[in-house]
Amino acid sequence: MTGLNFRFPTEAEWEFAARGGNESQGYLYAGSNNIDDVAWYKSDSEETHVVATKAPNELGIYDMSGNVWEWCSDWYADYSAEAQVNPTGPATGGEKVLRGGSWYSKAIKCRISKRFKSPTLFGDDDIGLRLAL
Repeated sequence: MTGLNFRFPTEAEWEFAARGGNESQGYLYAGSNNIDDVAWYKSDSEETHVVATKAPNELGIYDMSGNVWEWCSDWYADYSAEAQVNPTGPATGGEKVLRGGSWYSKAIKCRISKRFKSPTLFGDDDIGLRLAL
């Protein structure tokens, strides 16, 4: 409809953006070490919230921790032990990567470093998406 090519971000792209890109301050959550500043999660929420009602991260991106899990384009697999630059998951698989945690998650699952997996046909009210251009 727009003539632009949108897609799901890779897991590496998602994490780079959540961490604040080149402006990263090394926070546990996207934009803060205090989850209450930046995320809707199990202790303070019982539903999905409108985006941008908590503080953004260093890049001005909202809700990368908490609110809804976000689909990534990568198929899920355990991380490789070797160092990689902009890694991608395997070419095929049965489950896609979800990142960010949700309003239904405990705080630890909303940390930038946490990852989850889900079958591609699975949907729930705490799973959403973010598109890359």
